[in-house]
This record gives sequence, structure tokens and C-alpha cells, in this order.
Amino acid sequence: MDKLLFGISGLPLGEEKDKFNYATGIEHLSKIGLDAMELPFVRSVNVTAKNRQNIIDAKNKFNFYLSAHGSYFINLNSDEDEKIEKSLERIIKGADALESVGGRSLIFHPGFYLKSSKEETLLNIKNQLKRLPKGNVNYRLETTGKPTQFGDVAEIVSICKEVESCKPCIDFSHVHARGNGALKSYNDFANILSHIKENLGEEALRDIHIHMAGINYGPKGEKNHLPFLESDFDFLQCLRALKDFNVTGCIICESPFLERDALLLKETYHSL
Repeated sequence: MDKLLFGISGLPLGEEKDKFNYATGIEHLSKIGLDAMELPFVRSVNVTAKNRQNIIDAKNKFNFYLSAHGSYFINLNSDEDEKIEKSLERIIKGADALESVGGRSLIFHPGFYLKSSKEETLLNIKNQLKRLPKGNVNYRLETTGKPTQFGDVAEIVSICKEVESCKPCIDFSHVHARGNGALKSYNDFANILSHIKENLGEEALRDIHIHMAGINYGPKGEKNHLPFLESDFDFLQCLRALKDFNVTGCIICESPFLERDALLLKETYHSL
């Protein structure tokens, strides 16, 4: 990709009486200056025969970037074979639906440690991800916000280094919360980008997928998302690091203020 795109997770909020579907949401976001939307497949895949063509038409008309967040019900480290198979089915179903509307990245949390060691979990999840079919959609493994969940930066990067169809989704807010406020300075953000570059190559920074929001957290990690200006998450230093590393790709805002905070990110980034 040749620039950094900015968008939101789900449908825009708009004004008090506004109601959007995917197609009208894309139009609204484009008109206010945003570039991307992440379709929420978290509970069900809601691209259907009825809305598919309208989504495609809006995407093409406004030159819009689409990703999707896959099912919450995925655990590739389950000790039950049936749950693993169902997890793979949900991932594939999400990828197929996203591909059908010209989307590029399916984001999901790959699993939980449960009773396994970190090393065992990494190996189990990696082996299951290798079973996924290769297509035009990238499987984006998201960094997670609680230390009980599989998915710190090193784990995600390690899998992406070995499984060709997988790429990272770096949720900086999750990393911050997972470490109970770990990202305190410019260098903390720069170190993550350096780790990606050293292990996945410069090209990984040219097509990266990022989540950001203000975040509330405690010793056990993430609690809930917050507006940027009500959180200690230092989005300014994050954006400075992204600019200095010449990162391109897509930033999805997950703040409760959605498009307002996405525009704050975009305007701040371009002012640097």
C-alpha cells in the first residue's frame, strides 16, 4: 500500500437520528474524509445475497478499504477437536464473505492458553492455521488485551513468520492494556515496529493492519475501550513512530466515538 488509511470498526455513529447500513455507512465515512471500515462478523457473518452488491458498488464508487473482524468464537488451542473444526469453519466463512465484497484482511483472535503452556499453545495454533486455505484474503492475527489470552506481539509475529497466509494485526491499545500500561514512550511503540521489521521484513510495515482506541485496564489487562482523550494511551507518540517508520496500511479506530476519534487520528497524523 502507498499510504496510511484511517477508518472505523463497524457502522458509523453519525448524528442522533442517523441509521446506516454497510453501503450508506461507506458513503458517509468517505464524505467526512475516512478511508476504511471493518465489518463486524464477530457474532455472525452479515454479508448476504441481499446486501452484497450494494456493498461492492459503494466500495468501488468511493475507493474504500474493507476489512472484517472474524468470529469471537474461535479457539485453535481447544482440547476438543470439534471446537477446533468449528473455529476453522468460522474463519473460512468470514474470509469467503469478505472476499466476496473485495475486502482484504480478516482479523481474529486465534485462541487461548487454557491449560497449555505458552510454547504448546503457540505450536498448536500455528499447526491449525497452516490448514487454512490460501486465497485473496489475509488472515490477520490480532494482539490481545489480557495476559490470559494467546497473542502478545512476539507470539503473533512468530506465527506470521512461519505461516505464509497469516499477517499481524497490531492492536496497540491491547498491547498497552496487556502490560498494565506498558506503552509509555515513543520508544515503546518504535520497539514494536522494529521487532516486526526485523522478523517479517520491511514489506510487513508497508502493508500493516492496526487497531487503536483509548483503553481502560487493570492488572488483569483490558477492561473496555475509551475515547482517546479520556485515556492514558499515547496515540500521538504511536502516530509519530508510524510516521518515522514510514508505515503504510490501515488504522481502524475502535474508540466509542468511532468516526470522531478516527478523524482525530488522521488529522493528527497529517499534522506531524
